[in-house]
Order: sequence, then C-alpha cells, then structure tokens
Amino acid sequence: MSPEAITVLLLIVVLVGGATLVARRRGYKMGGNVVVRCRKGHLLKTIWVPGVSLKAVRLGWVRAQHCPVANHWSLVTPIRDTDLTDEERRIAGEHPDVRIP
Repeated sequence: MSPEAITVLLLIVVLVGGATLVARRRGYKMGGNVVVRCRKGHLLKTIWVPGVSLKAVRLGWVRAQHCPVANHWSLVTPIRDTDLTDEERRIAGEHPDVRIP
C-alpha cells in the first residue's frame, strides 16, 4: 500500500473515531443498538455504528433506511436516550430493525 493510501486511511479512522467520541459526549449512544426516529415520527431501534452501513445509505448524520413500524423507507436520525420517555423506549424496543444475517 502506498504512503498516500495509508495517510488517507489513517485520516478516515481518526475522523470517524473523533465523530464517535463527540456524539457520545453529546449523549448519543453510538456503536450499538440506538433508538432512531424516522421522518414520519416513528421510533425504532437499529444498529448504528459510525462509518459503517450495511442496511442503510449514510447521508452524514442521517441515514436512509427501512422503517419497520409502517413498512416504508425514510430518513432516520438518532435520538439521545435522555430525551426519551420510558414509554418511547418501550415503543422503540417493540420495533427493531432487521438484523444482519
């Protein structure tokens, strides 16, 4: 691998790692099952690993992915756990996204 390719790879790792740390400090639970809200307001749980998308199209802080609540495709954004009520957490837990086989 060329030195330029290694530099680019290192830069990507640092940027993704830094963004993950910033998001965690702001109260977002990145790197595992995260409660997200689709554009229609539905709550669901999905795996959210910064820099990685196997079931969604990443668009910066939002992702285009399937919403199992109403069986539609939508943009979803993560929600801070502290911003959710117990009822909202329960509802999101009842609607997990499709697991990766």
